[in-house]
Amino acid sequence: MQSIPDAIALMLPCFSPRSAERVVLHDALGRHLSQSLDARACLPAFSNSAMDGYAVRNADLRGASESAPVRLPRRGESRAGGGLPEALEEGAVMRIFTGAPMPEGADAVVAQEDTTEADGVVELRVSPSPGRHVRARASDLALGAGLLPAGARIGSGEIALLASQGLVELSVHRRPVVAILSTGDELRDPGEEDAPGTLVNSNAPMLAAAVREAGGVPRVLPRCADDADVIEATLRQALEADVVLTTGGVSVGEYDFLHEVFDRVGVETHFWKIAVKPGKPVRFGMAGDVPVVGLPGNPVSAWVTFQVFVAPGLARMAGSLAPHPGPLPVRLAHAFERHPGRTELARAHLVLGEAGYQATLLSLQGSGSLPSLVNVDALVVLPAEVGSFAQGERLWALPVGNLPGRTVSHFTIG
Repeated sequence: MQSIPDAIALMLPCFSPRSAERVVLHDALGRHLSQSLDARACLPAFSNSAMDGYAVRNADLRGASESAPVRLPRRGESRAGGGLPEALEEGAVMRIFTGAPMPEGADAVVAQEDTTEADGVVELRVSPSPGRHVRARASDLALGAGLLPAGARIGSGEIALLASQGLVELSVHRRPVVAILSTGDELRDPGEEDAPGTLVNSNAPMLAAAVREAGGVPRVLPRCADDADVIEATLRQALEADVVLTTGGVSVGEYDFLHEVFDRVGVETHFWKIAVKPGKPVRFGMAGDVPVVGLPGNPVSAWVTFQVFVAPGLARMAGSLAPHPGPLPVRLAHAFERHPGRTELARAHLVLGEAGYQATLLSLQGSGSLPSLVNVDALVVLPAEVGSFAQGERLWALPVGNLPGRTVSHFTIG
């Protein structure tokens, strides 16, 4: 059996980044750049005021104070969207508003609350240093400077930055298409009429949603009965995708046909079984350049193993430079008892306090307990040989979702 770090180390390189495609800026949210970008325009594009007040020449206000104000005539105004103002003459000030261009000759702004204007004459009660309340041209971003690196994930803030550069299209990595194949005579689809001894197939919609969360495009295939020929035909269809996920049929029962079918369609197995609870019977292999992952049939086992072993691969395919969140130190909020034997990934809520993250393990930890998948923040790693955990004990946790900057190289757990 593979350890958790070894399984990740074997799987992750097999999920290679997808080719580039161009998308419009408004459709780029959540995507990863396929190439680095440099600034096409400086920010700010022109020197402008950071305050409502008056544009001034510093030299005209030397020694100005509350007790010794300087009085100067007002000459015009500059407002946002009003075009470029006239140059500011010596010994005068100009009314200016936030975001408005600085007039030539002015080198500072005096805030409105430090002034009084009457009959075209402005009393100024401060002596500003050059640059005071001025957003200088290119002070945030110079022309040609690095804008975003290849692999950067595009969020709403990145959208704003890219829009400021006049970009309407971007080159991003294509989202991986993930085929999802559920097997089992006992399954029925959501909404299908109940029948004795059957279960609703919650795995397919759950995995489809998880694929979307990880940056992929799910393709849910019709569920298969426990029939090797039917599964084989569907699996061959599934191999047209970038990744294939199967759920169920990877254990050792008489009706677990996935092992046989994987061999039939030419899946080269890299490993079967991971030393983890829940989720031991995971099978991973490659059919050419297509990763094929056989996940357990138990819903929690399928969800946990997807989060830890599959989601990082999909993130890498989508272009992420840090696809695995890596472990996070936490302290237990309460004592916990369990039967030792395998490394366990326990569902937990996290709360950030002064001493770091505190983890509360959910009371339901069974591999078929769907309520235990609600509002999970992390999977706390319980070492294989330990059965009793004290309140405040320090452990590692795998965050559910992306925490930038945490990569697979941080894995040190057993």
